[in-house]
Amino acid sequence: MNKYVYGPEELSFVERNCVPYAVFQFLDERVVTVAVTSGFAELFGYDDTSSACKLMDTDMYRDVHPDDSSRLADIAVCFALGDEGEEYDTVFRAKIRGEYRIIHAFGRHIYPEPGLRLAVIWFSDEGVYGESGEVNPHSLNLEYRSMLNRGSIYHEMNYDFLTGLPSMTYFFRLADAGRRLMNEKGLETALVYADISGLKYFNKKYGFAEGNKIITGFAKILAGYFGNENCSRFGQDHFAFYYKAEGLEAVLDSVIEDCGRINGGNTLPVRFGIYLDPTGNTEVSIACDRAKYACNSHRDDNRSYYIRFDDSMLEMELRRQYILDNLDLAISENWIRAYYQPIVRAANIKVCDEEALARWIDPDKGLISPADFIPILEDAKLIYRVDLHMVDLVLARMLEQKAAGQPIVPVSVNLSRTDFETCDIVDEICRRVDDAGIGRDKLTIEITESVVGDDFEYMKARIERFRELGFRVWMDDFGSGYSSLDVLQDINFDLIKFDMRFMRQLDKGQNAKIIMTELLKMAAGLGIETVAEGVEKEEQVEFLKEIGCTKLQGFHFSRPVTYEGSKDIYRKDIEIGFEDPKESDYYTSLGKVNLYDLSIVAGEGSGKFKDYFDTVPMSVIESNGDSINVVRCNRSYRKFVGRYFNEIELGTRLRLQKDYSEYGADFLDRLKKCAKERLNTFVDEPMYDGSTVHAFIRHIADNPVSGISACAVVVLGITGTTAAKA
Repeated sequence: MNKYVYGPEELSFVERNCVPYAVFQFLDERVVTVAVTSGFAELFGYDDTSSACKLMDTDMYRDVHPDDSSRLADIAVCFALGDEGEEYDTVFRAKIRGEYRIIHAFGRHIYPEPGLRLAVIWFSDEGVYGESGEVNPHSLNLEYRSMLNRGSIYHEMNYDFLTGLPSMTYFFRLADAGRRLMNEKGLETALVYADISGLKYFNKKYGFAEGNKIITGFAKILAGYFGNENCSRFGQDHFAFYYKAEGLEAVLDSVIEDCGRINGGNTLPVRFGIYLDPTGNTEVSIACDRAKYACNSHRDDNRSYYIRFDDSMLEMELRRQYILDNLDLAISENWIRAYYQPIVRAANIKVCDEEALARWIDPDKGLISPADFIPILEDAKLIYRVDLHMVDLVLARMLEQKAAGQPIVPVSVNLSRTDFETCDIVDEICRRVDDAGIGRDKLTIEITESVVGDDFEYMKARIERFRELGFRVWMDDFGSGYSSLDVLQDINFDLIKFDMRFMRQLDKGQNAKIIMTELLKMAAGLGIETVAEGVEKEEQVEFLKEIGCTKLQGFHFSRPVTYEGSKDIYRKDIEIGFEDPKESDYYTSLGKVNLYDLSIVAGEGSGKFKDYFDTVPMSVIESNGDSINVVRCNRSYRKFVGRYFNEIELGTRLRLQKDYSEYGADFLDRLKKCAKERLNTFVDEPMYDGSTVHAFIRHIADNPVSGISACAVVVLGITGTTAAKA
């Protein structure tokens, strides 16, 4: 049906009428203005009837009080869809010449020709609106308050309570009809998705009342440019609208400029995604999804912008749709599998933990990268299903290992921020672990620092709950953001994993080594274990062992492999065995010793980096009474031992009577005594060249399986002949 048009004489008669009334038609799911009188234009402050009609069709409720606009739109639509003979009778507030006035509107339907129904609405000005109800309080304000309290099911279903814009479902109907009409007129259409950036944090800082000012201000701008019934608030800070494609970007430039003045300038950037639909055949919901995809494609850009959905995005959108459509099948058919990457103990190079990583092996598309499917499922708030599936796979593997009598080391699983939003992830994991009969200490929870930063107090409570229930919680990708140290101040983690970018920096200069050393000292001071990710070289292994990194992970040891592949983990033809869980605490203590953790006297200028690591000799030595084994040592200790004895080969057990001469006998006696009696001691050992070595020995830990004790040895100084020559 087309919009009704009066003949010239009829239109002239209506427009010259001094009685304030207007003629409307319900067309394509919306109310459109057919004609208004000069009395209507004068009452509401319009320049003339033509401008009144134009503005009414652009934003019919522009001057209506914000609290009344959606209610008024609701009543209008109900009247338009009502039965024959139904009357229109309502009261609302409208701003006229700078002040709100009470307007009483009354109307009925007319039928100028068969099958055509129009609405004629008369308006009367009942006076200035007073907030306290001083204007005719016994009638108009009582009637007005009655109108406000009148329930409306249609309103609740079809209009947003805050902005008065159509709801998402109602907008889909409006946009479908409106875009079809525009295409019939030869106009190409565009669907635009809009998002206010950072509103969540704005609300935290300034309060929801200030945030609502931004939402309502933005909604009013959209309605002013595109028409109230052409826009929608989908919820929170998400909006959509449709418009003609030609000239859209110029209009958006003006919208962005106006948005900068919302709330007196205390506002936020806005992102717009544009989906152009020349034929108008794309379903509104699909067009919105594609516009949203474009809108979010540069979400890290903290500026207002608009961007079109293009062919490359279409390819990504098709990939996204494939992921969403096949998620159920991927889980049920085990296309999503667990790959395990070992984490080795620095002190013994044995596998002490494993990380379970999700891999999607598709029968048609092959390997789908986690970088492709994880963000898609996170955005759709479905990643919790994959994460719980990973927990199930890990537990099934542990049960199989347990039945076969194989060693079980803790396995870590990664959780997403949306896991905590879509379900009680703590309860879900706890229930699964308990039902499997596996100890809670065997499943480790990994959470990235970016996840924690999204909602600090909420995540802090969830992490504390995990730990109270007996799960270990690790911070993943430490150092990848800007809030790492702030997070560590207030949240207790069992371990932090250094982002692999630290490993990439180690070969670029001493600065990175100094930073890494100090971070490990900090972690040790906090009583937190550490893992370095991305270890690929033997040189990195040795450096990390020296500075006290307790665990190591990377391709140097193994790539992520299937469960079957994890049974035979080899590195350079040397098998990496699994750590005996009973020895874990012992090797944890050995690994935490930072062999550079003493006061350093730095040199001046460019020599400071060299001096930083040219520190006192330190080592960790195991002793069982008959032999010793240098488990770890720094470079200074290697150099020191090389002066008096043979070159040290880590991991080689030396029998005391065979491998050492009389020099060093006192040191060895003190070492055995320290290991046996667990007493710290100083030793002054004379050497063959007349020098004296001054050392300190401290007991660290005892191996509960082998009975071997470990001690830290610090060479405090050398006096005598060698010292003088040095």
